[in-house]
Amino acid sequence: MTTKSVPGELPGTRMSDEAYGALRASAAVWAGTSVLITNRHGQVLVQHVDYRDTCLLPGGAIDKGESPAHSAARELMEELGVTAPVDQCLAVDWVSPSNVNVPSAMRFPGEILHVFDGGTWDDARISDIRLPPSEITAIDFVEPAQLPDLLSPPDARRALSALRARINSAGTALLENGQPIAPGVLDRLGVLRTARPSYRYPWHSGPAPHDLTVTQVWGWLFAPDGRVLVLLEPDTAVAILPGGTPEEQDQGDPVATLRRETEEEAAARIINPLLLGHVTDPAAQRGYLRYAAALTEVGPAQPDPATGHTYTRILATPEQAAELFDWGPATAHQLAAVHQARRQLGLPRPARQSVTELTAPITW
Repeated sequence: MTTKSVPGELPGTRMSDEAYGALRASAAVWAGTSVLITNRHGQVLVQHVDYRDTCLLPGGAIDKGESPAHSAARELMEELGVTAPVDQCLAVDWVSPSNVNVPSAMRFPGEILHVFDGGTWDDARISDIRLPPSEITAIDFVEPAQLPDLLSPPDARRALSALRARINSAGTALLENGQPIAPGVLDRLGVLRTARPSYRYPWHSGPAPHDLTVTQVWGWLFAPDGRVLVLLEPDTAVAILPGGTPEEQDQGDPVATLRRETEEEAAARIINPLLLGHVTDPAAQRGYLRYAAALTEVGPAQPDPATGHTYTRILATPEQAAELFDWGPATAHQLAAVHQARRQLGLPRPARQSVTELTAPITW
């Protein structure tokens, strides 16, 4: 490529192909890939390696002339022995030279890292993993909140940002040193930085038996577009469904509990409640009811009188909401009941989309 001067241009800008190539080479950066893989519990696959103290996501350097997607697929085969499609990029991260603690002798020029979505692997796919004789010593599936303890700080930031981008479904996130340059509500609050409460209890359709003590009533509350209301704790960003503990004023009516708790926690009101079923804690002989209902309005955010917390309110698809909880194998059964209730309420199945924060009052 040879450039030509134009009138008014400063002298000396004409460059030979060799000079232009040398200039571009002097500005070269490293390039790499990693792959975010989860199991059906929402835990993230990390690799223990024999050449560093911290864990890594699967991935590595992009070879000369290789595309990022091809590199990611190659690394999965080399490191895990698994052939898997790699066609969705979750995040692209610019890692600046000043942000990485590397020896000066490496002359680190900066790096561009692509994080691809490896998907959710079932037990059969996980059993197909075959580790190489060296480099990868073991793998684990860990809670997202454990990533900062296992990965280097830049790697953990990048992995969590990519995981939030997957849940948020707003397209590829652009990162600088692991942080989104245009953070959404999940990034701003740091969703998944705190361990998700684990409630891997059995799911049962219908009402709870009379001899089972009901200690919680929670609701899948639908907006007209088929998405549901999720509350995020202000300090931990832990997700909860609206609902809570029955009180004397509810007079034993679980629907009254749900209405009261929804107003107190979310400043929201509902109609057409439908009983979905319940989960049970066998060790404590306790039951937790699940209802579905249609939202009619959401008012200004206000502190919950029981906790003093002012929750962040978001709308998400039922599947996005489930990814914020750790409910175990029964999640699929509960989601099936949720969608059955959605159809009974005459609401559409929502397309997966970016979550929406509710900051202003709205009436439907």
